[in-house]
Amino acid sequence: MPPMELITIRELKQQAGPVPLMVRFLAQLEKSLERTTKTGNPFYELTFADAEETLVLRVWNNSAMFATCGQMRGGTFFEVSGEFGLGNDGRSIDGKSWTARALNEDETAGVLGGSPELRRKQETDYAFIEAAVADLADPRLHHLCRTFLGRFGKRLRRTGAARDYHHARRGGLVEHVAQMMRSAIRICEAYPMLNRDLLVAGVLFHDVGKLWENAYAENGFSMPYTEISELIGHIPLGMEIVNKMWREIHEDEALCAGWKELDPESERVRLHLLHLIISHHGELEFGSPVVPKTPEAQALHYIDNLDAKMEMFERGYQVATELGRHVFDRVRPLPGRLVAPLAAFVQMPTAPEGAGERRITDESEPGPEQNRGSGAPF
Repeated sequence: MPPMELITIRELKQQAGPVPLMVRFLAQLEKSLERTTKTGNPFYELTFADAEETLVLRVWNNSAMFATCGQMRGGTFFEVSGEFGLGNDGRSIDGKSWTARALNEDETAGVLGGSPELRRKQETDYAFIEAAVADLADPRLHHLCRTFLGRFGKRLRRTGAARDYHHARRGGLVEHVAQMMRSAIRICEAYPMLNRDLLVAGVLFHDVGKLWENAYAENGFSMPYTEISELIGHIPLGMEIVNKMWREIHEDEALCAGWKELDPESERVRLHLLHLIISHHGELEFGSPVVPKTPEAQALHYIDNLDAKMEMFERGYQVATELGRHVFDRVRPLPGRLVAPLAAFVQMPTAPEGAGERRITDESEPGPEQNRGSGAPF
């Protein structure tokens, strides 16, 4: 029998239907809970996670895997193989018949990095961040950003941009920051009044507190809740981290000797950078202690919001239920039901008559899969 197709949990959720799929996936068992039905029958609830999604499988007491579930420990990585389809509720995934094999260390390391596509994307994004930092002209911001990447780069690469909604995956913050930097650099070309060095540094540091609020476990896909993030939050944490690094750097008199005559003066640079961090949510009711009061702060707020929303749309088209032609169910926190985006116009080959006209038929209209990538920056 040929080996089963290896897919991700997200692909399994997208492809599952009434006809079972014969596939396998690699994931970490986050937790295994023994529960009881209303009629008193025991069952297990297994939560698997990979780099982008989670999957809950319920194993009933008449299943061949029921006895094995009691031996499967949370935190272990497995290859899960078998038949999977939609459950009776039409939403959950049901394991019709499956087995699990514990992975070795090399296989586990590969799962932690995500799918080959995700791994390549995050490596490219991190390289872009490093290049953007290397291109900073202001020596104070340049040294601060390089110090941060050298000290916390490894932690950054396993931090999510959020717990839910957007870039909520291991390494998601790298994707979010890189895409924001791309937008910031282009926006600075359109609006020369913006301080490019300050805005790029602000993008790098705006969510730096999430390295303690949304960091995934070093060897897993769980995102622990911590007392410091609950009591303080990522905005004050970010200010404290940047302030601490800034002051440590400026204690090196040999390094800073040539900075005293720079214009603008270092203290103003520090204050403006901190303002970007503290105001990036844009409104007091959204958690910012102050509203944006500089062009860079306003630009950062919009860039942050734009990238988050584009990610929500991108993911929404992948998971939302199709309600009708081009219409999909609402995906929170977006404000309403999704409508498939309009594909970019493609000029048809010139014909002898009617040149420039474009024939559109039902068959030629692209669906959401074709639309993705035509206008979104992911």
